Amino acid sequence: MMQTNQMEYQDGNTLLELFYAFDNKQTGKRPAVLIAHDWSGRTDFTHNKAIKLAEMGYVGIAIDMYGKGKIGQTKEEKTALMQPLADDRAKLQQRILAAFHTVQKIDQVDPRKIGAIGFCFGGLCALDLARSGADVSGVVSFHGLLTAPTDVKKHRIKAKILALHGHDDPMGKPEQVLVFETEMTEAKVDWQLNVYGNTMHAFTNPMANDPDFGTVYNASADKRSWIAMTNFFEEVFA
Repeated sequence: MMQTNQMEYQDGNTLLELFYAFDNKQTGKRPAVLIAHDWSGRTDFTHNKAIKLAEMGYVGIAIDMYGKGKIGQTKEEKTALMQPLADDRAKLQQRILAAFHTVQKIDQVDPRKIGAIGFCFGGLCALDLARSGADVSGVVSFHGLLTAPTDVKKHRIKAKILALHGHDDPMGKPEQVLVFETEMTEAKVDWQLNVYGNTMHAFTNPMANDPDFGTVYNASADKRSWIAMTNFFEEVFA
């Protein structure tokens, strides 16, 4: 039977809240997958991903990067929530590490087997969890922002990396993708990149329908990317 819970945790003085799901028919500890939200904040989109991951036998955990109850409705509100973290990657890494360390203590979680995924801004967060040097097993970025931080100390990346990207994503143009590939290669990371043709940003979000902004849902890329993630975690947690 599927069970869902919410849990408060702290990053310094900031109160945060995560949502997690697991199958309570399973016994013992199991791998966990953190889910970092897009620029909107923690919503039903990430909650539903947590439940899907729980159905696969993991603990699915939708984490919070903004603070309990903070959700952006307009582009202006979303930018105001995201930009301070995007501009201060040390703060961003501290924020996602707070979630990572909290998840390690959840009863159902095997702390040696933790992965992370993220969507859009959340893809950046998931990648920065790996860049922080955390003991994370594997990280998947769905149409994420790929730019490496310049304001933090470099750490050895221990995680395997899978980036799932739309070729026509205006927020991650081919030259930026090449820089990311170079970063991962020079860091001697076990990395993969799947690029989907005729695909823009936010391709997993059925609500994305703004071609002028560069965000358009693509059902084929959505399905293919989830299968790629599924296969990736089967390998990572084997």
